[in-house]
Formats: sequence, C-alpha cells, structure tokens
Amino acid sequence: MVQSLLTVCIGNICRSPIAEGLFRHYAEEQGLEMRVASAGLGALVNHPADPFSVELMHEIGIDISAHRARQITPEIVAESELIITMETWQQRKVEEQFPFARGRVFAIGKWSQLEIADPYKKPREAFEEAFGGIRKAYADWLEFL
Repeated sequence: MVQSLLTVCIGNICRSPIAEGLFRHYAEEQGLEMRVASAGLGALVNHPADPFSVELMHEIGIDISAHRARQITPEIVAESELIITMETWQQRKVEEQFPFARGRVFAIGKWSQLEIADPYKKPREAFEEAFGGIRKAYADWLEFL
C-alpha cells in the first residue's frame, strides 16, 4: 500500500490541487493511512488554488479552498513514495531535478495516455477539460493504491 503520494504540476494552483483533493478524498473514504500532498515545479508559493479548481471540486463535494501552493523540494520528494505529474514532460523534469526519485515518478495518464493540459489563465472550459482528464486518469490509479 502506498503511504505517501505527491501530485505535481507547474504552479501548484490548478491541476495538482485537484488531483491531491481526489486522492486525499479516496484515502479518507477507504480509511487508508496515506499522506497526500502536492507541489509545483514553478510554484506560485502561498497562492490559493485557482477559483475554477476550487469551484469544480466543490461541485463534487470536495473542499480544496485551504490549499496553498508550494515549491517542490528534495525533502518533499524524498518523503513521497509515489509522485504523480500531470504531463510526461513534468515526470522527466522531476526525474532530472531529483534523480533519486526515479522509479517513483509517473505521469497521471500512464495507462490512459492522457496529458492534462495546463488551464492556467484560461476560461472555465479549459479547467473543466483538465478536471475531466484528471478524474479519468485518477480512476486508473485507484487499483494500485
């Protein structure tokens, strides 16, 4: 069983907070002792999750309004058993920056071949598309947790 999961995107305000919220909710529902967190490769440190991300999660009953963005660090990576990025280039970037994490870093669309495009500064429709992709790809991961 995975005990610590980290979701990663760029700014840590749009996609990774959604994925973090979904995985955390799943862990809580299943009674799993799993720590779930998120970080960004170029985080907008201390910024809240984008209002569209908060709104979409609220619509399915998950509150991510307390989220604050943080930068990925060697310490965060070291304490994460599984690291899930939103795009394959981000997986490569994490592995380049933190070579000790290889084998624990995967793109969320590993099985579904999905790349979750960044909706930052785009209309709600872009967030809805990212949200739908994250939910589909997230579901593929559940059997491994």
